[in-house]
Amino acid sequence: MFSMQKLLVPLRDAVRRSCQVKAMKAASTIVEGNIQEFQVREQEKRNEETSHLTELVRDFLDPADFYRALQNIGIEFFCGVPDSLLKGEIQEKNECVGMRYLRNTCGKTRLDRVGNEQVLKESSLKDFCAFVTTNVPEENHVITANEGNAIGLAAGYHLASGKAGLVYLQNSGIGNTVNPLLSLAAPEVYSIPMLLLIGWRGEPGKRDEPQHILQGQVTPGMLNSLGIPFSTLPDFLDGAKNTLENAKKYIDKHSSPYALLVKRQTFLPYKLPKQNPEFQMSREQAVQIIVDGLHDSDIVVSTTGMLSRELFEYRVVKEQGHERDFLTVGSMGHASSIALGIALRKKNRQVFCFDGDGAVIMHMGTMSSVGQTQPNNFKHVVINNGAHDSVGGQHTAAQNHDRFSLAQIAVGSGYRQSKVVATETELMSGIRWLRQTSGPALLEVKVNQGSRKGLGRPTRTPIQNKMDFMNFIALQAYDQKPNYV
Repeated sequence: MFSMQKLLVPLRDAVRRSCQVKAMKAASTIVEGNIQEFQVREQEKRNEETSHLTELVRDFLDPADFYRALQNIGIEFFCGVPDSLLKGEIQEKNECVGMRYLRNTCGKTRLDRVGNEQVLKESSLKDFCAFVTTNVPEENHVITANEGNAIGLAAGYHLASGKAGLVYLQNSGIGNTVNPLLSLAAPEVYSIPMLLLIGWRGEPGKRDEPQHILQGQVTPGMLNSLGIPFSTLPDFLDGAKNTLENAKKYIDKHSSPYALLVKRQTFLPYKLPKQNPEFQMSREQAVQIIVDGLHDSDIVVSTTGMLSRELFEYRVVKEQGHERDFLTVGSMGHASSIALGIALRKKNRQVFCFDGDGAVIMHMGTMSSVGQTQPNNFKHVVINNGAHDSVGGQHTAAQNHDRFSLAQIAVGSGYRQSKVVATETELMSGIRWLRQTSGPALLEVKVNQGSRKGLGRPTRTPIQNKMDFMNFIALQAYDQKPNYV
């Protein structure tokens, strides 16, 4: 009886012969001078053989290491709006090939293929924002209402300290920064130095949601048009340090903004401390109760983020269509303006704006427009969890329930009435009140942070949503008389 070792000898010899033949072919190729082409072809073959993995081994930036690197170039002040790309998510191993984090002797953080582990699904700027939120003193970190505010805040910091601050944002927020960048920070005006850290959603060649695709394509061109030089932040520490040194040299020499674009899978995950439940309901539970209290003729405009996804899924559960709902998948903070435009035109239909506290705060000026125009069919439901939930859970100003009241702000802006609820019973009663009262009226619903794992995304395209919604609005049967019962 042959031993296992003897059985494996022929196989071993065959492998050796195959390797020798490949080596001879490789040598002849190299002799011909096509070294680089040969290397490229060989790498392409290896890529094909491991196509189920993005990389077998790769580096990620530790948020703490990057923070220390920023300190080394003199960055001490941070402000901005958290970015959904500036985050990391963990995916269970049964969803893809298992990996784990390793630190080698050089201190590099790597992701190696292993079994029985969780894997990094997506890591990005959100993780760095979470680190800053947890570790930077409050006097040196401000989560602003919108990105334009952050540019102004960084400018004020420079005027008072003589130093450059860091502004973090998602590229979808660049539009909010255009005016202060061009009319305040530009070298031709006040020449204000600052470092912009921009999450690159919709990066060309990467899958993303429809609202991010065009924004991602034009991001480099927008920065170029603004006259702001930029580079991509490397995902390894030495590269990041070199990039920061180059940014510092430019900022010091020109006293003007410089931008770093952050791609997906740049930072290691960093999670904020879990918040203890403070209220009875989750946002999803609140959405379901509100929907159950609406009439078939009611028009809904829902805000950016998890809320619209939860609304879409609940319509599926109830076996209803989606034509009643306009899902504001982008344009954070503008759902109330969209709802106002509809309410002013469709005066015999009740128009409900499902909003979030972060979105309301981002463009709170809309509330004054609502108060000015006084549409009695405008019903504003603000689900307040005190956080930017879909971008990491960083607190908004509305998190402090003792000092901040959306209901009082609404009345102060000209809304006829407002009410605050925090339990299921109160919410069911509140929706009946909201339907029956003359608007503009606001119902503030206090809920806990967080969302259900596995929450899906809308399966209909924005164009399909728009056409269905417009057809629903146009139904004459619902336009005969006001429905306030």
